[in-house]
Amino acid sequence: MAIASRIPKRVLSSFAAAASAKLPEAAAGSEAAEVVPSVQVQVQAQAQRQALEFEDTERLFAGERSTSLVRTLAVLQALSVGPLVDAATAALRVPAVAGSALGRAAAKATAYQHFCAGETAEEAAEAVRRLWRGGMGGILDYGIEDAEDGPACDRNAAGFLAAVDVAAALPPGSASVCIKITALCPIALLQKVSDLLRWQQKQPSLHLAWKVHGFPVLSDSSPLYLTASEPQALTAEEERELDMAHGRLLAIGERCAEYDIPLLVDAEYAAVQPAIDYFTFAGALSCNGGGRPIVHGTIQAYLRDARDRLEAMARAAEGERVCLALKLVRGAYLARETRLAASLGVPSPIHRSLQDTHDCYNSCAAFLLDRVRRGSAAVMLATHNVTSGQLAAARAQELGIAKADRGLQFAQLMGMADGLSLGLRNAGFQVSKYLPYGPVENIIPYLIRRAEENRGLLSASSFDRQLLRYDH
Repeated sequence: MAIASRIPKRVLSSFAAAASAKLPEAAAGSEAAEVVPSVQVQVQAQAQRQALEFEDTERLFAGERSTSLVRTLAVLQALSVGPLVDAATAALRVPAVAGSALGRAAAKATAYQHFCAGETAEEAAEAVRRLWRGGMGGILDYGIEDAEDGPACDRNAAGFLAAVDVAAALPPGSASVCIKITALCPIALLQKVSDLLRWQQKQPSLHLAWKVHGFPVLSDSSPLYLTASEPQALTAEEERELDMAHGRLLAIGERCAEYDIPLLVDAEYAAVQPAIDYFTFAGALSCNGGGRPIVHGTIQAYLRDARDRLEAMARAAEGERVCLALKLVRGAYLARETRLAASLGVPSPIHRSLQDTHDCYNSCAAFLLDRVRRGSAAVMLATHNVTSGQLAAARAQELGIAKADRGLQFAQLMGMADGLSLGLRNAGFQVSKYLPYGPVENIIPYLIRRAEENRGLLSASSFDRQLLRYDH
C-alpha cells in the first residue's frame, strides 16, 4: 500500500500565490490559473523533488523502537473507537472520578502516558533529551491553564520560570517553553480588558490610560459583537493587577531572552484573546528587538479575521523594528465559539467550512514564509495536517530558506502526527514536539481534548495509524 505524498501542481501554485494575495473564503485555489509562468515552472520542478516522502516507512521510522511503535498503534487504535472514548471522557469530566486514585491511575496508564511527558519538569527534560538524540526538539508546557486570583498567578509564574531554567540546562537549541496568559492574569480581568480593547476598536477615540503599546490586536473583521455596549473602566485595583500580570510575563520573557529560548504564548477563546494578544505583543516589543525571535504569539487560522490581523501585525512589527514571531495553528475552540455566536444571533467567527480553514492556514503560512525569507519574521508551523506540512516544506525549499534557519520550525503534539514529524525531520527541517507535563489531575482537561480530537476512524490520528500498519 503506497501512501500518496505528491501534491497537485494546482495546489502548489495556489500556495505560492498566497504569500501576496489572500484566498477568498469560499474559492479555494482559484488563483492557480493566475500564477505567472515562471512561478509555475519553479513549482513544477519543485514537485519533482518533493520535500516530504512517506512511502518508505522503514526509513521513516528508522531509529524508533518497535515496542514504542506497537504501543502507539494500540493507543491510537483504541482512541478511534468512538463509544470507548465517549465513555472515558464522560467519566473524567466527573470530579469524583477524575480526582480519585483509581481515576488518576487509569488516566496515567493510558492517555496520559501517550500524550504527556511526565509529572515533573525533570521527566519532561528527559523527554527532550530523547527527542534531541533522535533529531527533534521539545516544547516544555507546564500544565497549568486558568488562574482566578493573584496568588495563583504568582505560583504559576514561578512554575513557568522553573520551566525556563530547565530548558536552559538542556542542549542549546533543543527546547522551547510554552505558557498561557490565562495562568498569569485572572480570567475575569482578561475578559474585561478584552471588552475594553474591542470597544476601543469600535470607538477609536476611547482613551485607555493603562495601555502600554498600540500594537494591533484586532481588526474590523474581528468578532467585535462580543462587546455590545461600553464596558466599565478598570478600577485602580484592576489596573494594579494588570500591571502585576504584565510584570510576570516580562519576567518570563526576559529570562527566556537571557538564555535565548523561544517563548510560545498559547491562544485561547475569542472572549479573552484580545487581552492575550495585548500581553503577548508587550512581551515581543520588549524582547524581540534586533531580529531575535523570543516571544511568539499565536494565530488561529480557523478564525475569519486571522489573515487581516496577521497583515496588521506584520506592518506594525516592521514599523517597530521588532521580529514578528508567531506560532500558526488551526484552533481548538470551534464548538465553544459556534455556540456563543448562535446564542447571540450572529455569524460564527469560525470559517464556514473545514476547507476554508485549510485555505486560511496555508495562506497565512505562505505569507509568513515570505517574511522569514526576508529576515523580518519567525514562524512555528504547528500542524497535524500532512498536506499543509508538505506545502510549507516545498515552499520553504523554493524560497531558499535554510533548514537550519531558526526562523522556521515545525511542531506537533506529543503522541500525535508522529509520521509527519519524522518526515519533516528526515527532510532536514527543525521539528519540535509539544510536551505537556504536570500532575495527572491538572492535565485531565488537556487529555479530554486530545482524546476527542482522535475519536473515530476519520480522526486526526488516521494517517499515523495507516503508516504504522503499513510499517508492520
